[in-house]
Amino acid sequence: MTLGGFTSPQARGEYDSVYDRGFSALPAVTEQRDVPTAFGTARVYRFGEPGPAPMVLLPGRAGTTIMWEPNLPAFVTRGPVYALDLIGEPGRSVQTAPIRNAEDQAAWLDTVFTTLALRDVHLIGYSFGGWLAANLAVRAPDRIASLTLIDPVQTFARFPIPLLVRSALNLVPGIRRWARPSFLAWIAGGAEVAEADPVATVIDEGMRTYRIALPTPVLLSDAQLRGMTVPVLALIAGRSVIHDGQRAATRASDLLPDARVELWPTATHAIAGESAAEVNARVLEFLAEIE
Repeated sequence: MTLGGFTSPQARGEYDSVYDRGFSALPAVTEQRDVPTAFGTARVYRFGEPGPAPMVLLPGRAGTTIMWEPNLPAFVTRGPVYALDLIGEPGRSVQTAPIRNAEDQAAWLDTVFTTLALRDVHLIGYSFGGWLAANLAVRAPDRIASLTLIDPVQTFARFPIPLLVRSALNLVPGIRRWARPSFLAWIAGGAEVAEADPVATVIDEGMRTYRIALPTPVLLSDAQLRGMTVPVLALIAGRSVIHDGQRAATRASDLLPDARVELWPTATHAIAGESAAEVNARVLEFLAEIE
């Protein structure tokens, strides 16, 4: 398996310009770390001062820390927030070794937690980041005080065929250019995205300039979900294209021992941004309940 990386130095420069503009929309960063792992260097930002039970944010595919722009101002009012750019994806993290499976994904993330002395964290993952969060909870539950999964992929239900087809089109030279904007609009339920939107812009530019070489997430098994004993808040989008929302919500409710599973019927997979105020309030309410 090859490594993920930018297609050229020019592509990297163009992406960096978009990243910097998007990052300027975020609250002030209080600490920035590049954490070495066996698979590369993970860029971690802290917002707010250090404190107990921090929130740790894992973004969706190509979203980077900038993906949390609609959510960070509310989250920072609670206490310290750590946000990661994922290894093997566009952003400021750098992949140096192949990531082959779910064990490798958990290993680099666990290294970050160890290096930063993060324990009893409130781990929040969106989309692919939701799967990463659940995967870590399966393999290192002692690090986690609670788990918030926002429309996570391959966690409670499988990818549907239309998503796999559209994703494949984004890899075909010549088709990729027109398929990418269409794909992003489809993910958002057909909603028109403003050109100046920092989240959509950085995702689009990342998909254009970076080639990801990561394994497809493996659906969590019934046994893994039953063994997930930490408190879980699962927000499932009813109009999501990354799984059957009703099926995902039912399986989560049936298998998770300690879960608050909510199916938001009108929400799309872009739920964290399109319903930011409601998502922010629900997450903070959940954390207050746990604590």
